[in-house]
Amino acid sequence: MCGIFSYFGPKTNIEELITGGLMNLEYRGYDSWGIAYKTAQGIEIEKEIGKISDRVLSNNSQDTGLETNIAIGHSRWATHGGVTQANAHPHFSADKNIVLVHNGIIENFFELKEELKKGGVEFVSETDTEVFAHLISLYLHEGFEEAVKKALAKVHGRFAIVVICKDENKLIAARVGSPLIVGIDKEQNEYFIASDIPAFLKHTKDVMYLDDGQMVTIDQNGAHFYDMESGKRIEKRIVTIDWDLESAEKGDFAHFMIKEITEQKNTLHRAINQDAGLILELAECIKNAYGTFLIGCGTAGKVCMVAEYLFAHVAKRHINVAFGSEFNHYKHFIKDKSLMIAVSQSGETADTLEAIEVAKGKGANIASILNVETSTMARISDFVLPVKAGPEKAVASTKVTTSQIAILTLLAYALADRLEEGEQLLIAAAGQINDMLNPRYERHIKALADKIYHSESMYIIGKDMNYPIALEAAIKLQEVSYIHAEGFAGGELKHGPIALISEGTPVIAIVANDEYKQEILSNAMEIKARGGYIIGVSPENSEIFDYWIKVPDAGNASPIVNIIPIQILAYYLSLLRENNPDMPRNLAKSVTVK
Repeated sequence: MCGIFSYFGPKTNIEELITGGLMNLEYRGYDSWGIAYKTAQGIEIEKEIGKISDRVLSNNSQDTGLETNIAIGHSRWATHGGVTQANAHPHFSADKNIVLVHNGIIENFFELKEELKKGGVEFVSETDTEVFAHLISLYLHEGFEEAVKKALAKVHGRFAIVVICKDENKLIAARVGSPLIVGIDKEQNEYFIASDIPAFLKHTKDVMYLDDGQMVTIDQNGAHFYDMESGKRIEKRIVTIDWDLESAEKGDFAHFMIKEITEQKNTLHRAINQDAGLILELAECIKNAYGTFLIGCGTAGKVCMVAEYLFAHVAKRHINVAFGSEFNHYKHFIKDKSLMIAVSQSGETADTLEAIEVAKGKGANIASILNVETSTMARISDFVLPVKAGPEKAVASTKVTTSQIAILTLLAYALADRLEEGEQLLIAAAGQINDMLNPRYERHIKALADKIYHSESMYIIGKDMNYPIALEAAIKLQEVSYIHAEGFAGGELKHGPIALISEGTPVIAIVANDEYKQEILSNAMEIKARGGYIIGVSPENSEIFDYWIKVPDAGNASPIVNIIPIQILAYYLSLLRENNPDMPRNLAKSVTVK
């Protein structure tokens, strides 16, 4: 949620630089944006409602005539206060000496706001962020850095801020909970501060990570990191990121979503090509744990549900599954020998991070399965299994989802001492997916989208490990098509949901070639008898199906192959309904606030 991109260095095309960086963060979700930069007259701010890409830069924006080449930018997703120009970031202090951008939520902002009002401060926005600017200004007589430290000490919550001062040639940034990364190009003596690496990937791959409870000051002498509470200096190493710029750009594809769906030909192979020693080591941790808990949010939560079935079938092992936002219910069962396995794309999901903090506080071991190996989640985990999918920029997760399921499948087989069998299963499935993802297959699914895109509601049924895939399919359809979609366990249909079926209602039946095949076909027949339009996702056709989407017969890898055609369907439905599949309304890629 929200995006921060800031710069310190010799470049003079500041407007182009900052807006370009913010455009690289558009996938995070936002409804307004703004930039602030220093000039000979002070600090200038530009703020707008809507998309950055809608803005056409003026011809003379190559050189803004800055006194110092310091600028901060922000893309905002509204939390406190509506979508207005006044509420967009950056925010000034009353005296215009301080301006800042902020991600996250200040939990005690109301109390602080009332206190500042009593002191005569007048607020011009409804945001919690403005409180931060006024607090820093209040202490500015003690020096810029000290003022930031004192303001930080007064606020509670999860946040990331970047601040500039009218009279100082430096940037100051700090974080608690929300991600913030420093990019560095030593040769050019330039620094970037951003919420995520793609913002500055075209400029540098060298980064230094700002951890929780830390702040950084950047000036002509470099970047200096400190502990926020003690003020003690912290030495940071430079890490070189192995992402390439091409993987973070659309290339010849119309949207990131279809590009990332197509990339599953390759990303599954990368997920399978894990260090076998890491898989076996984590499997051994599960064997020795006093209770293992799988947690994730949204799509990652559905991946965890798939894994619950896999561990039961393959390894005959019970695993506890919880959404990060609902983990509080399980905290009493965590012991010092428990194991928590967190599943995430970004590694910055607020609810999952809070669950990890609870588990760590009780002495549990933490393992993470995630795509961003240098994220907060990775750095606080005892054990990390990387997804290796590369940047995923569409809000609706596709390639990372299937890679996460693949890794958990390997883990289930390793737990049963059958890792090689699991590898062969997934290699075969990846080869079948490579054959499946072709233009003719896409056209077949688009033809289905043409038939059903006017539908008001859709339903998806599955059984066993494909029940969570039905739930995930509903999420995909909801996210990008905005069609009301729900997933059900096939056997639960007659316990209420079948009342929703009317003539022509599209229902996707996920039918794996397993012991439950006849049961789910029977459920589909019940729907058809009530007028439902049955879309079969199955290795074999059936007279029950009104439309058949063929998928490989992949055994225990069926959850992976079965979700892919529904990802494609969701994409084409979004286009037909004139939606942007990469940036669905009201959604963000990384949910970094609760």
